[in-house]
Amino acid sequence: MKNDLFYTLERLANLFRSESKEAMGQLGLQPVHLEALSYLNICNRYSDTPQAVTDYLGSTKGTVSQTLKILESKHLIEKVKDPDDKRVVHLKLTVDGQHCIDNCYPPEGFGKVLEEFDETAATALNKQLKQILASYQSQAGREGFGVCQQCHYNRSTSHGFQCGLTEDVLSEHDATLICREFK
Repeated sequence: MKNDLFYTLERLANLFRSESKEAMGQLGLQPVHLEALSYLNICNRYSDTPQAVTDYLGSTKGTVSQTLKILESKHLIEKVKDPDDKRVVHLKLTVDGQHCIDNCYPPEGFGKVLEEFDETAATALNKQLKQILASYQSQAGREGFGVCQQCHYNRSTSHGFQCGLTEDVLSEHDATLICREFK
């Protein structure tokens, strides 16, 4: 059964990549480029750095550096200096980068399947898959990268949310993004 689950997940991942190839091919992108764009679409302002992309993708600095150069040359991302610390570079999706993600993720066929899927079952499956992911990341010694709302540091306040690590106020939207500091 356990091998069946692995092969099912691997087959789904292969189908996702395969279905996205057409859209990527029109832009001259590889799967790693789309993975980086996807990450930048869901990460928060503490996690939109080249190092965070490297950690999330589990790639080398060189691979990620080349990936980011390609994405920047295609005007899909832009580098923005941190206003408080000029040594820090943040990566932001451009309008074209956001358009690319909106057209590639989730792949159209998968989106159609999800529309037919029972909401309760989908929620339960998602919870189980997240548990598998968290356990696997922990076992492999990889960073968790979780959603701020579910983080140990997150605090609810009368004004919304606050990060207990940085003491920054978080908007409702910020709290739905993933963070590299997740505990």
